Amino acid sequence: MSQVNNLEDVAQAKKTNVRWHIVIILFVITAVSVGDRSTLAIAGKDMSAALGINPGQMGWVFSAFAWAYCLAQIPGGWLLDRFGSKKVYLCGLCMWSVFTLLQGCVEIFHGFGAIICFTILLFLVGLFEAPVMPGNSRFVAAWFPSKERATAAAIFNSAQYFATAIFAPIMGWLTLNYGWQSIFIFMGTLGVIITFVAARIVHNPLNHPHVNSEEIEYIRNGGALVDMDQRKVRTGPAFNFAAFKQLITNRMLLGVYLGQYCINVLTFFFITWFPLYLAMEKGLDIKTVGFIAAIPAICGFVGGLLGGLISDRILRISQSLSVARKTPIVLGMLLSMVMVFCNYVDSIYLVVFFMSLAFLGKGIGALGWAVMSDTAPKEMAGVAGGFFNLCGNVAGIISPVVIGYIVKATGHFEWALVFVAVHALVAIFSFVVIVGPIKRIELKKAQ
Repeated sequence: MSQVNNLEDVAQAKKTNVRWHIVIILFVITAVSVGDRSTLAIAGKDMSAALGINPGQMGWVFSAFAWAYCLAQIPGGWLLDRFGSKKVYLCGLCMWSVFTLLQGCVEIFHGFGAIICFTILLFLVGLFEAPVMPGNSRFVAAWFPSKERATAAAIFNSAQYFATAIFAPIMGWLTLNYGWQSIFIFMGTLGVIITFVAARIVHNPLNHPHVNSEEIEYIRNGGALVDMDQRKVRTGPAFNFAAFKQLITNRMLLGVYLGQYCINVLTFFFITWFPLYLAMEKGLDIKTVGFIAAIPAICGFVGGLLGGLISDRILRISQSLSVARKTPIVLGMLLSMVMVFCNYVDSIYLVVFFMSLAFLGKGIGALGWAVMSDTAPKEMAGVAGGFFNLCGNVAGIISPVVIGYIVKATGHFEWALVFVAVHALVAIFSFVVIVGPIKRIELKKAQ
């Protein structure tokens, strides 16, 4: 027995850890993507004054990204399945970065023309960002065994909070000193640079120049789909409607889709209206907003990492995927509902405290992508992830507009916070009652 243990120890010592390098670059790219879509939240106050945009119109401008992002999810997922993760992923990164940069130049037009131009560019950013999260899910499914998958998914998913924590102060400072246009130029240029860096790091498991056979065997034996991007397992050029029908009629996946929609209502509130909530409701200047918005974001980042670690820890103890994934989601969503307490306090310190708790809870509960990596069939992992992200990001179309009109109608954010918190409760219902046991979908072959 001791000899067997010694052999296992030697194998573990020889095993590379390239998969963690992959998830770090996924984290960086995801942070840039979220930073690019949240530029308007920081620039919004100065930009709306410069271009003459009211809160109702701003809600529609916010939603332009989400319209494109949602419309491109299934095509983007199909492209990932058809051509492989790396090509589609990095092409999207380069193109959305270019369009982000161009948003800083819309003032060469005037008045309504500038608004239309900005909205079109934001739409194009959403179009090319569509493959990011399904691509992340494919990479995690290919590179990570089941027992590490929630941690890996939590790492890239927590980038949304890290992006706010890092980029919000930078963008607030840039806006104050160089004007609102500067943040689009900065973020776009950063994305183009990262494209070239990522091209040297991101590969699929069987094609990576630095992975060794011990790591491949370790992740393969743990359930990683290491061959999912090999040509023989990709779908053909035609879209498989029969298989797609199975994805959209499965009860477990329907519950996951609804839960992700509700969780994303919280996400889009924080990355769109939350900075404006601080500026409009609490009267803070844009520089202060940038720094204060970073505090709940840091809590969300910590919560995101904790959610993954807690889930994988529960999985090792309970050996139940359902218990491991659902427990952090339920507890996190319950905690996120404390945001409504902000309606009953005036102190900015208490507002930040409650929002930080809410963001911490949202981070802990944001395990939807881990669930998708656990459940998506390998033949259509991109399409499954794309449809999942489509359902989740319908929230990006609906919630900014609804919140905008709530604020316009009432002049305050009280009912907007209630609107967001109710969605956390629905997310709990969806994962507890509708989803049922969590397991990988096996597609039925056509007869």
